[in-house]
Order: sequence, then C-alpha cells, then structure tokens
Amino acid sequence: MTRPGTDSGVRFGSAGEHQLQQRLGTEERAAQFYQRQVRPCLTQQMREFIARQTMVFLATADGHGACDASFRGGPPGFVQVLDDHTLAYPEYRGNGVMASAGNITENPHLGLLFVDFSGDRIGLHINGTAHLRPDDALRTAYPQLPQETAPGRRAELWVHLSVDEAYIHCSKHIPHLLPAPQGTKLRPQRPKDPDYFTGSAVVPQPPAAEHARAEPEPARPEPQQPEHGQVPLPRTPSWARRPAAVAREGWRQMRGR
Repeated sequence: MTRPGTDSGVRFGSAGEHQLQQRLGTEERAAQFYQRQVRPCLTQQMREFIARQTMVFLATADGHGACDASFRGGPPGFVQVLDDHTLAYPEYRGNGVMASAGNITENPHLGLLFVDFSGDRIGLHINGTAHLRPDDALRTAYPQLPQETAPGRRAELWVHLSVDEAYIHCSKHIPHLLPAPQGTKLRPQRPKDPDYFTGSAVVPQPPAAEHARAEPEPARPEPQQPEHGQVPLPRTPSWARRPAAVAREGWRQMRGR
C-alpha cells in the first residue's frame, strides 16, 4: 500500500490496489478500511504501541525492485518515535552485507511491520521514505536519543523514516506466542548459525546409551501349549520379562502409582 497524492487531497492505496479492488468488487470494503484505519501520521496509540515493541519486520527493495525482507530486535522502544511523522531505528555491526541499508541507498521506500505476539495480538504497518543518517548527525538533530538503544551497543548508522501511512494488521491470524524463559538453551543437536542452512555441518549424534534405549525390544517367543495331562504354568507378567528399569516402571503403572 502506498499513498500517492491527488489534486483533491490524500488518496491511500496504490494504483494496482484500486484496479484489483474494481476487478474483484471490493472497492466499498476497501474504502471503508482506508477511511477507518489508515492514517497519514502516527496516532498517540500507535506511538505507545511502538514504544512497547521488541521486534520489527522490514521490507526494502533495490533500484530494480528486487525485494528483501529482514528482522530487527532490541529492548522495548529500540525503534524511536521522534515525532508524529518520524521514526528512527539503529543499525548495528552485523554480518557486513548491509542488504536492507544498501537497498535504501537505491530506493528509499521502506515498509515496517510491528507484531505483538504475546500481549494484545495485534499488528501495525508503517510505510514511508527512509534515509541513512550517521549517529552523530541524528543526535545533533534529536538530542533526546538514548546513548545506548541496546545494552553495550551503540549504533553506527540510523534509519530515519518519514511516515507516509500507518494502519492496523488485525489479530485474526496472529498466533499467541510466549517468550522463552531466560537461560533457555538450544538443543544440543542444533547446528551453529553459519552452518544451519548450508548443510556443511556435522550434526552431533546423541550418546550411544540413548540409541540403546530407543532400540525396539526383541521379539518374544510364543508361549508353548502344555502337553496333554500337564498342568499349565502361570504366565510370567510382561513387566517381569523386561529389563529391570522398565519392569519397575511397569509395576508402578499396574499398581496405579
């Protein structure tokens, strides 16, 4: 969605949007959405929502229109609301590729999507025009910026976004997710990040003892029928024919423990 200007004022939505709405007969519903939900600046509720968020998804494209989607995370409010029409978020030292920032130097159109998965389960789209600003230059213009937007890290660059439009992403299909407890460890078999999707890592195997526990039990011989005139012996319970540890567990289950 974009916000082209018209002689009669602001008209939300791209030409492609309006053409498809006309073809599919959704013009009336779309018009209601534009009127009720889309704003040319940040409302107070939007500003408060952004200040609580710890993550944002972003979309950029290069000068030829080739798209890239990425993710940024940080403490609550790491995306700074500078005023009703302006946002800024820090760019830290990463893998050195600079995919999103590089796209912005060719094509300044930037889309942000904030999603609250664990609280109100709601989302906020913000589209606008972005420019890269050095840390000292942005601090000169906005002295209220915090010195550290994340503990122990200082931004090398800032992405400065002039807001064109902001609108809701409804909660209908947003899953309810809860943050993992502090100190939660990754599974031992997980490849390291550089090897995760390249297939070049040797995935650690679980200990041999785990393999042994996972092996199926050997087939049990079928009980023999007693010959004519013999008294049949009582059948041994299944838990008694298993290894000791398994037998104890079976015995507990039989006794209802």
